[in-house]
Amino acid sequence: MAKVIAVANQKGGVGKTTTSINLSASLAHFGQRVLIVDCDPQGNATSGFGINRNTRRSIYDVLIKSFNPLYALQMTSYGVTVLPANIDLAGAEIELVSLNQRELKLRDALDKVRGHYDYIIIDCPPSLGLLTINALTAADAILTPLQCEFYALEGVTQLFKTVEIVRANLNPLLFVEGVVMTMFDRRTKHHQHVVEEVREGFGYLVYKTVIPRSVRLAEAASYGKPILYYDENSRSAEVYLELAKEVLDRGK
Repeated sequence: MAKVIAVANQKGGVGKTTTSINLSASLAHFGQRVLIVDCDPQGNATSGFGINRNTRRSIYDVLIKSFNPLYALQMTSYGVTVLPANIDLAGAEIELVSLNQRELKLRDALDKVRGHYDYIIIDCPPSLGLLTINALTAADAILTPLQCEFYALEGVTQLFKTVEIVRANLNPLLFVEGVVMTMFDRRTKHHQHVVEEVREGFGYLVYKTVIPRSVRLAEAASYGKPILYYDENSRSAEVYLELAKEVLDRGK
């Protein structure tokens, strides 16, 4: 039965989708059966695996039309299966409002495929709307990418408050898998200080692996490839493999 991890942070530009893509590919590299669910209307996790965002069937059909997710899944050449997003998802927040058990749509859908995977990674949108609530309700755990900037901490505080609300009302077993520091520049004392502060504040929840700022990561996404398949010898590929090892170790 798959472990479901929601990669969430309501602040945009923190490396959330980059982490979702490259963690998924790295877990698959270690022999795990991985499904990535693109819950972001921007569809960057979809295109990041080389899938056209104009795909006919998507997570929108699963959430709004109650399609069986098996009919929307797409295989990739990177060992990862994708439940893609397309432009239709942009209207899903509004359409979900009128549906019965609107917060449970994704959980019910993933229950149909959990037995086929070891890990299901959900790439959440940069908001705390119904799509993110669906992801947190469906997830076993939440993994939060955190940019190495002090103001980014405020958003995490709000996110964790939302996690508590979801625990109290929808998913009592949801726990925080971990916090991963992203866009780190070792030359900047400010970034070093932020990492120290976060480790002091969140303790064991913070992964040892720190994701450096890298142009190669952006290049890889533009070519529709995880960094491991775009530049396997890069430092970025190395650190995402390290992060995947930590995730696997915590799973044990």
